[in-house]
Amino acid sequence: MRTRLGLILLVIPLMVAGVQAQREFQFFVSMVDASGMPVATLAPSDLDVRESGVSGKVVRVEPIDWPVKVQILVDNGAGIGAENLTPLRNGVRGLLEALPDGVEVSLLSTAPQPRFLVRPTTDRQALLKGVDVLVPDNGAARFVEGLNEAAQRVEADEGNHFPVIVAVGSTAVEGGNVNQHDVERTLQRLGARAATVHVVMFSSTSRGTLNISGAAQTDIGIAVAKMTGGRYENITAGTRLATLLPEIGDQVALSHARQSRQYRITFERPGPATGPVGEITLGARPGTTVLLSIDGHLP
Repeated sequence: MRTRLGLILLVIPLMVAGVQAQREFQFFVSMVDASGMPVATLAPSDLDVRESGVSGKVVRVEPIDWPVKVQILVDNGAGIGAENLTPLRNGVRGLLEALPDGVEVSLLSTAPQPRFLVRPTTDRQALLKGVDVLVPDNGAARFVEGLNEAAQRVEADEGNHFPVIVAVGSTAVEGGNVNQHDVERTLQRLGARAATVHVVMFSSTSRGTLNISGAAQTDIGIAVAKMTGGRYENITAGTRLATLLPEIGDQVALSHARQSRQYRITFERPGPATGPVGEITLGARPGTTVLLSIDGHLP
């Protein structure tokens, strides 16, 4: 008998018809040893996977090294204001510098419409130079449109990776129309690809009271961050951008380290199991810390 530290519980949230009918399904395991280092090797015999208390068969254990790809969307419109350009630039620089080398990043401004300042690249110097061409615009930013386009790019990139979006917005008047169908489609796209969205929403009392459009942006920002396991921050001082964005960069770097060192487990359900997948428990090596997910998403 293998000695086990205990059982780590995973409740499978994915109950679609295709999974119900299959004898096999997959989930992800992140496992670190007592020193916090990722477990270098993992074999089927190292795991005891059960459905509703009944042992099944671990068919395959595959190491994955999927990268994080980051999109940074920055409100450079009237809602942020030219007076906050310096802390905004400094914050974006700090965010970039917090990310590990080799992470692909794109940088976009959202006023008067979403546009690339730097297209996807791993070149840190090119990205830092891109921050220098971030300039204020007197028009309204398009926070919702920017998120929608970012979600479309996530959906179109079929390679194995973990998408991350960092969106800086404001509660000023939104450019364009906020279409509920587009919002719902954005959430669907992001959920389907295990994306993480971090949102920073700036509101300034000196720029007037919150308008209907601003309320919609706030609601959408909160909803998308909550759904994807991201961070939502509402700030009222532009100077906070300089310190908050690097903090989010540190968070993305930690998520990258966790997500890129996982194993994908293919599990064959116990003989009598039929219908929807039940509770999944996993027994692992003594002294290890285990995180389980259905899609590898560890924000």
